[in-house]
Amino acid sequence: MSAVVRSRRSVDPVSPSDSEGIAGLARFIEREAVENTKPRLVGPDGESIELPDEVYEILVRVTEAMRAGNAVSVVPYSMRVSTQEAAEMLGVTRPTLVRMLERNEIPYEQPGRHRRIKLSDVVAFRDRTRVLAVDRLDALVAEASSDGLYDAQQEDYVKALRAAKKRSRGA
Repeated sequence: MSAVVRSRRSVDPVSPSDSEGIAGLARFIEREAVENTKPRLVGPDGESIELPDEVYEILVRVTEAMRAGNAVSVVPYSMRVSTQEAAEMLGVTRPTLVRMLERNEIPYEQPGRHRRIKLSDVVAFRDRTRVLAVDRLDALVAEASSDGLYDAQQEDYVKALRAAKKRSRGA
């Protein structure tokens, strides 16, 4: 495999020439998982060692992601990231992330000029916001369903939206 390491934190996506090797590894892992044998790592001298379940699970996840053509980074959960890295992970701009930090939505440290955020805090925030988004979407779907909007014609839907806007402005 010839994935290029750009920094200590990221690896370029697998090129099409490497995708066959990744697909073969994925098939091998799937086949071996069915046989319920403990995975082993075998060195060039033939020495082998049993892989801990946690390490094997990481190998499975990395292989699945790379098979799908995604870039993969394996980093310690306790690692600290920059505001730019955290913003990219959350899909927001850096200034938006800084405002979130200043509102104490995510804990951070600022030993000097630069803020540093624990990766675990970024992941926890992302997970919390995803749960909230799913809950809000479920509530919207339930409300729309109870209002019969899924059965309505387009004109009825437009009227319902206008009525909702009027209610929200009056509230």
